[in-house]
Amino acid sequence: MNLYKQIAPLLYKMDAESAHEIAVKMMKIPQNFPLIESSIAKNHCVINETLSQNINGLRFYNPLGLASGFDKNAELVRPLSAMGFGFLELGSVTQMAQAGNPKPRIFRHIKENSLQNAMGFNNIGARGMLANLKNCYPFVVPLGINIGKNKLVAQVDSLTNYELSLQTLEGFGDYFVFNLSSPNTPNLRDLQNVEFVSELLKMAKNNTQKPLFIKISPDMEVDSMLAVVESAINSGASGIVATNTTIDYGVVATPNVRDGVPFGGISGAALREKSREVLRILGQHFFGKITLISVGGISSSDDVWERLKLGASLVQLFTALIYEGPSLIKKINKELAIKCKKEGVKNISEIVGSGIVKNL
Repeated sequence: MNLYKQIAPLLYKMDAESAHEIAVKMMKIPQNFPLIESSIAKNHCVINETLSQNINGLRFYNPLGLASGFDKNAELVRPLSAMGFGFLELGSVTQMAQAGNPKPRIFRHIKENSLQNAMGFNNIGARGMLANLKNCYPFVVPLGINIGKNKLVAQVDSLTNYELSLQTLEGFGDYFVFNLSSPNTPNLRDLQNVEFVSELLKMAKNNTQKPLFIKISPDMEVDSMLAVVESAINSGASGIVATNTTIDYGVVATPNVRDGVPFGGISGAALREKSREVLRILGQHFFGKITLISVGGISSSDDVWERLKLGASLVQLFTALIYEGPSLIKKINKELAIKCKKEGVKNISEIVGSGIVKNL
């Protein structure tokens, strides 16, 4: 049993958000001690050319990334890179700083290895993130910046709200993701429609030449989802991040409620099948037309391998870190390299899409 597994029961006795805040503070410490930081990187980063890929003009030295939500303010770019991630997705960040939803707003479902969160895009705002990014530039892995909408901004002003964030951060993100699918900002998911996606991407392409992604919900009707993704492709999107958290509370035994009603979104192992199914559908329809990044319930090299075969070029995890600890990143990447060697795969890109079954 690793050290994290030994201390995890103590962390679980704490409020989940408080435990995260302590973890953030601890992760910042090595930044002040270069020799310690270098040692962490040496022990955690798996450098194997078999795992590297060039995607959308960016070099990923392994396909395993951190999902948005963990480092909302770009405070942990260096320590997270040293832990072995091939890329990081920061945020969600909003144009103006905001406190997020009332606490408590994140809960563990330990038996299901899952989380329920209603954070509400709590962050220090685009200018605050920009200051943090300047302090850790240049970066050693590709950085995605996930942009959300401010809660108090009217729907009719959503496009401008996204644009101001993009303009502020354009020089420091390697790719950008527009989050239209969080369940924790009122009416945000209403923006997952053909017209708004088209307008959003047209605006974005007038502001940057960098890769652009849309992050979608796992709860959309299939026809609506396909129409939105088709619109994104036609409007110049580079890819889709699938998926955000789910509001299908039946995936956990006892969802937390407020005023008698479940709230927030579920992530982790309970989301695995829904996220996998969305990827399967997207792979069938759009593989080869757009880059797919899969997130939701990924916690092992078998999960990663399956998502790659279903058409994802890259994958992300978050909740699994809470239950397995940071050693999981190295474990997955080492096992992926072993799988490639065993299967006679010279580069992991060879298996991407190999498991897609086309509709007859």
